Amino acid sequence: MEEQNLPIDINAGKLLDWLITRRHCNRGWQSNILVIREKINNAIQDMPEHEGITKILTGTHINYFHCIKIIEILKETEADTKNLFGRYGSQRMKDWQEIVRLYEKDNLYLAEAAQMLIRNVNYEVPSFKKQIQKAEQTVHELDKKSLEYKKSENTARTEFTNLCKQLGIPGNKIKRELVGKIVELGDIYERIAKKVECLVPVIEFYTAFVEFTLGRSRPNGCVPMIQYVIDKGNTTTYEWTYGEAPLSVVESPLNVDLDDEEKIPFGDDNIVDLGDSAENAGIDFGDEINLEEGGEIDWGNVADVDEEGHGDAVDFNISLEESGIVVEAAGHEGGIATGTEALTILDNPKTRSDFINQLLELEAFLKLRLYELKSDNRQNLLTMSQMQEASPVLQLSTVESTQSMLDNVQVILSEILDSRVQHLHYIKHSVRYVDVLAGNLQQKLVLADKMIALQKSVKVKQEEVRQQASALQAVLKVVVQRTRELQSEIEKDISKKYKNRKVHLTGGISTL
Repeated sequence: MEEQNLPIDINAGKLLDWLITRRHCNRGWQSNILVIREKINNAIQDMPEHEGITKILTGTHINYFHCIKIIEILKETEADTKNLFGRYGSQRMKDWQEIVRLYEKDNLYLAEAAQMLIRNVNYEVPSFKKQIQKAEQTVHELDKKSLEYKKSENTARTEFTNLCKQLGIPGNKIKRELVGKIVELGDIYERIAKKVECLVPVIEFYTAFVEFTLGRSRPNGCVPMIQYVIDKGNTTTYEWTYGEAPLSVVESPLNVDLDDEEKIPFGDDNIVDLGDSAENAGIDFGDEINLEEGGEIDWGNVADVDEEGHGDAVDFNISLEESGIVVEAAGHEGGIATGTEALTILDNPKTRSDFINQLLELEAFLKLRLYELKSDNRQNLLTMSQMQEASPVLQLSTVESTQSMLDNVQVILSEILDSRVQHLHYIKHSVRYVDVLAGNLQQKLVLADKMIALQKSVKVKQEEVRQQASALQAVLKVVVQRTRELQSEIEKDISKKYKNRKVHLTGGISTL
């Protein structure tokens, strides 16, 4: 094969070294190129308005091949300055022709073009691609953040909705709605008190078991609070304590501040008017004394003292025998239920706790008995033989009857320990709980609003990054295009120096 037909393959990364070693360019070419760059910068300041020139000056740095194209355009724009000898009188043309001559001296243009090609291939193009990739990654991460914010928003709103649904409020004016729901407690407790009547067989079974195992009965019964509710219902604590109904009941008003709900748009529904006057803003210490209605201070009227000796008279350390006063009977003074005594048994935190503990006691007992009845071990057989001496209530107990009694106890427990009932109970008896619960609900809405704001911020950021990536894509496209054009020009120029042999620049240039 003839040498003329053999292509010349040159690695683009080593192009400049190849040109210098083959003495197409000098090693000190960079010192001479500075003069040319300065002349180019000066010549650019005075250019005619032409679309082709504008396109050439846009994108990458101007090189020798661009200067050749600019001269071709100036031949058209500066044609009227051409004299009879074919020379141009235009300073613009003279400047660019001088630049081209300087470029061609010692093949400076070829060395500079090779350096530009290497820089574009090794640095410029990879840098733009890396920036675009980073922008795309940022958009992807912002997408994930937006989804997380949306998820957090939905979670906060769902929790708010579920809690409001649990409390039975719309969630507009939270404190007023919570206070308004307290009135439902009375009906709830009455319903529970009626269901407690089904525990009569449970109490009989438990009492019989205790009497059989201990050989004696308890003075006040095994579960006195439950037995009392069965017999008397959900009476006031006053009646439970003193054995007689009060003449009147004065409940303490709630001291909940309803004027600090500014974070949520409120409506006018479910508003409970607790009074906004200064008199009702503080702690209520009771009604004013009205002498005409018998509200005078009671100093211990003997007729008002009950037969059991209950009373709250102040002991002034005076001997009744020495004073000559004879007390025939004693009892509770006044007959007006106030404070915690005005609350019902299931509403009073202390008696309510005792009631629940006794229900739990019955539940634990029935579970143990159920386990023993289902067990097949020898210890259980011994127990069953001992139970032959017990009352019929214990002897006739079966797995089915015990399970039925356990179900009844657990139904009542589930109702009184229901989360909604618990919330209402704490709302009524703790001002701080109302503030905490309302604050918790408000915080969920605040969190949801914050997540919405963050989502909007993420969308704005995403749009900015997308625009940056789009701009980088456009610049990268121009740089790649100009680099390929420069590659083609270099290949043609080198080919001319080797009798038009085919020249190929290989390496990183092929991956653009």
